[in-house]
Amino acid sequence: MLYLNASNINELGVDWHDLTTIISKAVTALHNNDYAQPIKPYLRYGHPRNRIIAMPAYVGGSTPLAGIKWIASFPENIYHNKPRAHSVTILNEHDSGIPLCVINTAAISAIRTAAVSGAIVQEYLSIKDDNQRFTVAIMGFGPIGQTHLKMITALLGERIERIFLYDIHPVDLSQIDPVWRDKVQIAGSWQEAYLVANIFITCTVSSSPYVDLPPVKGSLQLNVSLRDYQASMRSFMDIIIVDDWDEVCRENTDIENMHKTTGLEKGDTLSIADIIYTKALQQATPDAVIMFNPMGMAIFDIAVGGYYYNEAMRRNAGTVLPD
Repeated sequence: MLYLNASNINELGVDWHDLTTIISKAVTALHNNDYAQPIKPYLRYGHPRNRIIAMPAYVGGSTPLAGIKWIASFPENIYHNKPRAHSVTILNEHDSGIPLCVINTAAISAIRTAAVSGAIVQEYLSIKDDNQRFTVAIMGFGPIGQTHLKMITALLGERIERIFLYDIHPVDLSQIDPVWRDKVQIAGSWQEAYLVANIFITCTVSSSPYVDLPPVKGSLQLNVSLRDYQASMRSFMDIIIVDDWDEVCRENTDIENMHKTTGLEKGDTLSIADIIYTKALQQATPDAVIMFNPMGMAIFDIAVGGYYYNEAMRRNAGTVLPD
């Protein structure tokens, strides 16, 4: 069995175009019902915000694979100089169940999260004028925010006009590639960034929603952290996308609150398969505000884990553990 850690993943590198392709292939398996993914259970104890989540899945297609991600999220860790999230992913051979690989790093989870956002960004770009430039805003600049910055700069490149970053803690400028430093502006408030952003990305650990202002027309709202928008914001969202309705409409997410407060139903939303496989955004008007709410699908973790496992085997990376 192969063992990969954070150093191995860093050695293998991140190709955002490859990774968004991996996500698109997994969406094809999702659309074709060539997958298995039970509702993930949340293990809670102690502080009510702490959770450890089990995410098992099988994803089919040309390179089928099964496995599970076991991810802990302890928001208070950030106040004790500890990472908020820790995760271990186990990959199993699809037709025998034999464990093939253990990936022991939360980096793989951050990469998956940003790759899914990236796949939606690519669909958003496909309906925009090729000459349009974009102002990007990222709320929260921890590991998820930093990974999203790397993803968005890789996919948008010179189409980026400005990048606003906002965090309740000082932003670590050393985490910003010098190539992009002159386009980065540290916002004094979330409103300063939000009111001008064509692409607004929430990567916070907010315990209560705060976004309560009309968004920029034609913008993409990537609600990655899921608990930042007040329920009344539904009225400003022309297209609401979810990765999986049954997963995301629970655990006090913005989608659950919109469901309870404003009557939002599954039929009022589009799925990630609608967007990536059937290209539903091609019907959007230029001024449509698009909101993506990803709870996190285990099939994407297994697909991205499989990508790194195959890369490691091809490049002789990682450590082989004895049975």
